[in-house]
Amino acid sequence: MRLLLIEDDDRIAGPLTEGLGRYGYTVDRARTGAAGLADATAAPDLVLLDLGLPDMDGLDVCRSLRAKSGVPIIMITARGEEADRIVGLELGADDYLAKPFGVRELVARIRAVTRRTTGALPIASPEPAGPPAAPGDGAQRLGPLEIDRRARHVRLDGREIALTPREFDLLAYLAQDPGAVHSRQQIMDAVWDPHFFGPTKTLDAHVAALRRKLGDPGWITTARGVGFRLTDPDRDMASEASG
Repeated sequence: MRLLLIEDDDRIAGPLTEGLGRYGYTVDRARTGAAGLADATAAPDLVLLDLGLPDMDGLDVCRSLRAKSGVPIIMITARGEEADRIVGLELGADDYLAKPFGVRELVARIRAVTRRTTGALPIASPEPAGPPAAPGDGAQRLGPLEIDRRARHVRLDGREIALTPREFDLLAYLAQDPGAVHSRQQIMDAVWDPHFFGPTKTLDAHVAALRRKLGDPGWITTARGVGFRLTDPDRDMASEASG
């Protein structure tokens, strides 16, 4: 597995490269954001991105990477504030690791992100809630929303919605049983990992990003104190009107 490390500090990059090498990873290093964006054209398997780069903010690097690639991104940074984590995740990062950290913890996160982003998440395909899907196309429809698990595409009113790998996994998980409330812990265990190290606000950040991209917060509703559920807001409004 080939990793791209975008990190300007030799004191961090050297030991990190050596430590990851002991776990069998090949690490290519870029010292600036511009160099990292150029090196990313060689399609690494995963990007480790520092935010404090000398030429540009790592958040801008993340935004540029995500605009043209679905490569998994783990941010590694000294910025540990919740606001920074949420911004990074909403820009498309798949995980966020605050310094200092151990190589073993980083390897665990790399493995968890890889499992999520390579389609290894076991999700049963439920009966479609809307018009029936064509045989074999792997699509599920919920009103105007279509989720194609085989191609990992999402369309709303026929328009494709660009989601990060983690956002797709979250939406697909909630869509297993539309209308059912899934607890926060159930979602974290299934979509992230039972041994996820990150903050619980990670889930809230991804839900917020999905609501924004779907254009209506009614698609994902909150069951206060429990978790979240996926619903068709148009169908719910029609039910209320008829009632």
